[in-house]
Amino acid sequence: MDEQHQGREERERERTAPGTAPAVRPLDGFTIGVTAARRAEELGALLERRGGQVLHAPALRIVPLPDDTELLAVTRALIDDAPDVVVATTAIGFRGWVEAAEGWGLGEALLHRLAGVELLARGPKVRGAIRAAGLTEKWSPASESMAEVLDRLLEEGVEGRRIALQLHGEPLPGFVEALRAGGAEVVGVPVYRWMPPEDLGPVDRLLDATLAGGLDAVTFTSAPAAASLLRRAEERGIRDALLAALRTEVLPVCVGPVTALPLEAEDVATLQPERFRLGPLVQLLCRELPGRVRTLPVAGRRLEIRGHAVVVDGVLRPVPPAGMALLRALARRPGWVVPRAELLRALPGAGRDEHAVETAMARLRVALGAPKLIQTVVKRGYRLALDPHADTDKYDGEDAQVRRVAPGC
Repeated sequence: MDEQHQGREERERERTAPGTAPAVRPLDGFTIGVTAARRAEELGALLERRGGQVLHAPALRIVPLPDDTELLAVTRALIDDAPDVVVATTAIGFRGWVEAAEGWGLGEALLHRLAGVELLARGPKVRGAIRAAGLTEKWSPASESMAEVLDRLLEEGVEGRRIALQLHGEPLPGFVEALRAGGAEVVGVPVYRWMPPEDLGPVDRLLDATLAGGLDAVTFTSAPAAASLLRRAEERGIRDALLAALRTEVLPVCVGPVTALPLEAEDVATLQPERFRLGPLVQLLCRELPGRVRTLPVAGRRLEIRGHAVVVDGVLRPVPPAGMALLRALARRPGWVVPRAELLRALPGAGRDEHAVETAMARLRVALGAPKLIQTVVKRGYRLALDPHADTDKYDGEDAQVRRVAPGC
């Protein structure tokens, strides 16, 4: 058994040793929305492995390539009239193009044509797809950036050249315009087409959860998915409310700057990993979400308030939604008495009966496993038992709320 595998087993035994609480994982207690249409299972598994609760709502669907008549027409045109350059942008798109051509009986003709042109690959994944098809790329940028591809083409000179560009649903701001301004003829190759999902139920549930405070973060892996979510919110009349939530309470995380464009056009600050991959995106969430929670010294214990759970002295305590609503209301002014009427307003779907507060508070105390964390003040309300030595100014009022800082600030 290798050392890495043995160490992994030892850590697992430590987490599950009798009489000890499992170690709190980075995303335990957080709910994260996933809008991806493809690779959603992979992203969801990465998040769940680190403790996250995933709400999957594919904001788009991909039209199968063999059904796309526009791609068929472009493929025939490129076979009949060879381009000078072909820019391949995604592995799934390039593979799908070749497979679709084979289905139309044009596979051999397309590969023969591509073998005789200058073939550029945006990154290592599409480079692998090109080589798997028996072809060889001429060049691929180390940065995996379309901006670097554009710079190379313009440096070579594009006047009078015919350039086929694999489109993949993402906006390519200025790319086509710059090539045409340089005198190139640009032929777009629409390898797959983004369409709204057939079932809007999951998207609506994600939107409702975002507005109700049921999400801590929402992830985007394509610009069309972000635009589609905004469009659905517009159709439901909740676009402004969604944007307000994404600017404040809910953390929007995008796989890269191009994906973030529809959100940033609406003045929504997003977070992005340094490397535009799912793994780094998950690592970013693992750093950011725990770093944004409120941690309070209460009744001699360390209380960490997460999205749908609380960590008490390093032990994860799941809390029902009503209890979390009460706890957040108390934590806005830790140590101060919060009247029952104010707590009643904080309860989701609460009516006018203050006994609902008492019932939810009793369940909250049980969930926390330490009843003394919350004190009852007779005829007045409830308060968090903030430690006497705590700096009350530090925790008092709305300024204590965790705020998002825009990238680069």
